[in-house]
Amino acid sequence: MNHSDWNHLGPRITESGTDFCVWAPHAKAVHLAGDFNNWSESASPLERGDDDCWRISGAEAKAGSEYKFVITTDTGKLWKNDPRARAMTNSAGNSVVVDDSHFDWGNDSQFETRGWNELVIYELHLGTFYRGEDGDTVGNFDDAIQRLDHLAGLGINAIELMPVSEFAGGQSWGYNPAFPFAIESDYGGVDGLKRFVKAAHEHGIAVLIDVVYNHLGPGDLDMWQFDGWSANGMGGIYFYNDWRATTPWGDTRPDYGREEVRRYLRDNALMWFDVFHVDGLRFDMTFYMRSVADGEEIPEGWSLAQWINHDIKTLYPGAITIAEDLRSNEWITKDTGAGGAGFGSQWDERFVHPIREVLTTQEDEHRSLEKVAAAIGFNYNGDAFQRVIYTESHDEVANGKSRVPTEVDEFDQEGYWARKRSILGACLTMTSPGIPMIFQGQEFLATGHFSDDGEMDWETAPHEEGVIRTYRDLIQLRTNRDGRSAGLQSPECQIRHLDQDGKILTFTRGSGEDEILVVMSFSMHEATTYRVGFPQPGNWKLLFHSDSKVYGEDFGAKSLFDITTEDAPYGDLPASAEIQLGAYDCAIFAYCGG
Repeated sequence: MNHSDWNHLGPRITESGTDFCVWAPHAKAVHLAGDFNNWSESASPLERGDDDCWRISGAEAKAGSEYKFVITTDTGKLWKNDPRARAMTNSAGNSVVVDDSHFDWGNDSQFETRGWNELVIYELHLGTFYRGEDGDTVGNFDDAIQRLDHLAGLGINAIELMPVSEFAGGQSWGYNPAFPFAIESDYGGVDGLKRFVKAAHEHGIAVLIDVVYNHLGPGDLDMWQFDGWSANGMGGIYFYNDWRATTPWGDTRPDYGREEVRRYLRDNALMWFDVFHVDGLRFDMTFYMRSVADGEEIPEGWSLAQWINHDIKTLYPGAITIAEDLRSNEWITKDTGAGGAGFGSQWDERFVHPIREVLTTQEDEHRSLEKVAAAIGFNYNGDAFQRVIYTESHDEVANGKSRVPTEVDEFDQEGYWARKRSILGACLTMTSPGIPMIFQGQEFLATGHFSDDGEMDWETAPHEEGVIRTYRDLIQLRTNRDGRSAGLQSPECQIRHLDQDGKILTFTRGSGEDEILVVMSFSMHEATTYRVGFPQPGNWKLLFHSDSKVYGEDFGAKSLFDITTEDAPYGDLPASAEIQLGAYDCAIFAYCGG
């Protein structure tokens, strides 16, 4: 069901044929050419409206028809693809008419995304995630569907797809959208994405889509000087034509101050929900929507984000929008009514950067627990779930950086210390307040750096069963699957003990009957007898111990059990007990009563 007017432009199939509409204010004439009229550049003229949009009704085109617009300008004719094309033969090919009515969604409308405090996100790149058994050079939606059982088995309940809009070439991270309304043809196109979303929902997994509105292209960018007009040799009607055009990826920033361009991007955002039933969007580098590289603000970029977020929140209650801004700006996730940008959450640089530094620092003496404590306790606007926390993302494991195990020990990337400290990062991500996210392959100790021309090494997965089990058990606790760890979904968090010299940190999540105590060692040395304070006297159940041999045959398996506290106050806590910790260890306890 269409809940909005996002598709008031572009092709629309009707009983009498297909209607087309395109915005081209500087065109002298526009004609429709396609395989239905022998690609005639004169047979199918469009009429100009007062809104500078050109229209034709009842054209002979049908679903699957290929077409282009022939735009007459003062200097000649331009053959242009539809900026709102819903499908392309390829990024340098022809636009294709799409009929959404035939797809059978079944009972998909009954799917509901988990609460934001329950989400565990898996960032996934379609081209490299899994390529099936047919030798494809890039993976596609149907290939990825074959691995949904793996993700569901981990306990993942949300997938974030790196951009899937049609981009130049067949291999890309996706952050170079050529046709924002079309789905990458090499990934399987429109129906491929629909099948993927439907299958993910059947596995209990929400789907979030990366969208790129801070720039377009720059490759295969048919919108460039679309109707022949431009200023200063720049992009024409869809783009800024002055200093505001400049981004780190080219001079292709959309003109957020122009109503038709604002609606183009807003309509694109709504399309993902209406047509593809997605559950949220992640906006790429919003800093470059709201400002240029030196930080000079673009107010209309901010107001566009507010408009999009307001409409999504109004039309699709429960959907989440996530900003990659990485400037620790609380206004990004403030409500639009208060003047904020209105995003539901944002990637948190105040977590990933200090935590990666602490994990990858080689000498324990330089490992700062103050930084860890600050990262654990940080939030935006008093809301623990207005941030997404992670140690690996596509950016953090490329661009001169590598996976955490590689950064820990590039000479023994699957060795004891690499696994120990990588797992410690997973423990921090799954127990700290925020929405946890992992990057594809992290669950089986993927090493090296991310590249769009590789493929995840699924053959190594069986050899890293201990690491996979670590993630599975941690995610089970984070999602409270067994009903014993609700505290990990609470916004409450308190640092209880920080021993910089001994490298021991403890903190609690939740309170009362749901209270969880997390004990972490950031030292390579074992702590054979270490007194830990407990916030409540009584019985505490051991839910997880990362030093267990089930997570690594070479791990220490220190003697940790359920605990009944001693009547011995410790610091400002009313009770305590002695425990043993291994190197780079994490123990999680749940309060079980007096």
